Amino acid sequence: MRAGRVFAYGAAAGVLGDLLLGDPRRGHPVAAFGRAAGAVERVLWRDHRGWGALHTVVCAGGAVAVGASAQRFVRSSPVASVVLTGAATWAVVGGTSLAREARVIGRALEAGDVEAARERLPHLCGRDPQALDADGIARAVVESVAENTSDAVVGALVWGALGGVPGLLGFRAVNTLDAMVGHKSERYRRYGWASARLDDVAGWPGARLTAVLATAAGGDPRGAVRAWRDDAGRHPSPNAGPVEASFSGALGVRLGGTLSYAGRVEHRPVLNSRGRAVASYDIERAVRLSRRVGLLALGVSVGVRALLKGRTS
Repeated sequence: MRAGRVFAYGAAAGVLGDLLLGDPRRGHPVAAFGRAAGAVERVLWRDHRGWGALHTVVCAGGAVAVGASAQRFVRSSPVASVVLTGAATWAVVGGTSLAREARVIGRALEAGDVEAARERLPHLCGRDPQALDADGIARAVVESVAENTSDAVVGALVWGALGGVPGLLGFRAVNTLDAMVGHKSERYRRYGWASARLDDVAGWPGARLTAVLATAAGGDPRGAVRAWRDDAGRHPSPNAGPVEASFSGALGVRLGGTLSYAGRVEHRPVLNSRGRAVASYDIERAVRLSRRVGLLALGVSVGVRALLKGRTS
């Protein structure tokens, strides 16, 4: 069986597994990686970029090495290769958990239970929930759905297409490291610099593909293109900017503005100023758009993998 078909069958099985089962309830491989990365940090931490870069190399490089070794071990068996690719895809793709958490908050807002929505919001993003009213929570959820569609679904599939199982595991490792040490706190300003920059590089192709697919799959392609063109570059994140801007245009809503992380207030530019304010029912619309984007990304990634392997065969 050709490598392109192995990835196609395995990736499709992994995405189907995520749709049907969601993330593993116990023993999630990403959680295990996070614990291992935390142990490495306890040994290596210094308030220095070089030590942070070493932490990134050890953790992300280790994930890639594990994926490469496993892929090499099963390469003589097409069935085992498909199973391995499917398991790796299921482990790193998180679209169903993303949709589930967003919908829980959306139902709470629809029921008028803002306190329940505030309690649940930290499961989805790092905003300060007490600083948000119902509309602010809805906006935070839509922004998180957009950004995590790229990080938790499309980006992983893109790197799976480019690098097989090592690409899948490596991308998820880099993305997890950024969440752990890549933020601008006093402890991680220097130590997490390498993880944050590597995540920017690794996330670049998935973010642009997400923006393209959101434009194609949303309800207002012209609005999505306009918001992407006019507003993405003003976002502080080089990857979240195109994703959130295209989602805002596709959904016809305004994103961005003032937000708070761990007591630190940020004033971000408004994305799609022609749109209306986000309402609670837009959460379900964003989830459905995310689903469509994820399925389209699977098709694109399978095609890319087949094209790449066809040229090297």
